[in-house]
Amino acid sequence: MKWPGIIEAYREFLPVTDDTPIVTLEEGGTPLIRSPRLAAEIGADIDLYLKFEGANPTGSFKDRGMTLAISKAKEDGAKAVICASTGNTSASAAAYSAHAGMEAYVLIPEGKITLGKLSQAMIHKATILQIDGNFDEALCLVKEIAENYPVTLVNSLNPYRLQGQKTGAFEVCDQLDYAPDHHFLPVGNAGNITAYWMGYKDYYNAGKIDSLPKMIGFQAAGAAPIVRGKIIKNPKTIATAIRIGNPASWKQAEAAAAESQGRIDMVTDDEIVTAYRMIAGLEGIYCEPASAAGVAGLIKLNKTGYFKSGDKVVCTLTGHGLKDADFSLTISEKPASISGSMDELVKALGF
Repeated sequence: MKWPGIIEAYREFLPVTDDTPIVTLEEGGTPLIRSPRLAAEIGADIDLYLKFEGANPTGSFKDRGMTLAISKAKEDGAKAVICASTGNTSASAAAYSAHAGMEAYVLIPEGKITLGKLSQAMIHKATILQIDGNFDEALCLVKEIAENYPVTLVNSLNPYRLQGQKTGAFEVCDQLDYAPDHHFLPVGNAGNITAYWMGYKDYYNAGKIDSLPKMIGFQAAGAAPIVRGKIIKNPKTIATAIRIGNPASWKQAEAAAAESQGRIDMVTDDEIVTAYRMIAGLEGIYCEPASAAGVAGLIKLNKTGYFKSGDKVVCTLTGHGLKDADFSLTISEKPASISGSMDELVKALGF
């Protein structure tokens, strides 16, 4: 059966009515990939799955929330939307507003957004403004604009965003036929760990699953305000998608970790890069660097003896590697050059 997008697939769990105009690019339905080679490499006796959100239409999990945010904005008569972004939100907002026939305005930190993500927002004809500041400062500006002018905010402060993002948890349960024991995610603005926990609780309360996972989030060490217990004014990490010093869903993420008996911790950039390489090299899955933070956290916890044998573990990979292809080029071995003769080719191949 043709996948209809997350709103039609999970309509009974979402705040839509027959009057809601559904703006969809058929997001969701992303692969849940069993990853035994990765588990074996890190020495974890677990049943490991990677939820690859890079398979969404604009290449990230943001599309789950954006389909609902844009649909509800259109229902309310909005003609334009606005967001602050480190990249993925801008790409998603631009694409969905284009599909809806709406204007999109995007504020980004100058020089701190990857070209892959910027190019998406540009080709979808969003109005893009770069500010001399970071994401948190951009978010403050767009919040004030949305409060005073006829434009709808579609950052994760918009409650419909998290409602859409919670469908990732529904899919995990539908794909496994049960809830995992542990669910690992990267944490930046902290909306995703909040949304997944909401989704698991919705499914549990509806009797679709009979247990709940521990929610485990990992921030980058240079951008770990939740872990450090204070706002980070100048967050620094190679993982641009989670380079956020004052998360919008801070308290909700802490609540998700506490209620689920999970945790929020941090990993270094080196640990993120190691996980990023392993995901690609062992399982053939190309994710963006920030996506690997959850797997880096899994590796870190495994070293402490955290898991029980046979635990069911899911890690969400939030975005596609092509979002930041320049980064992968900087850490990969350059292609060798040969003349093109058969003898030289055979020698280079080691035959």
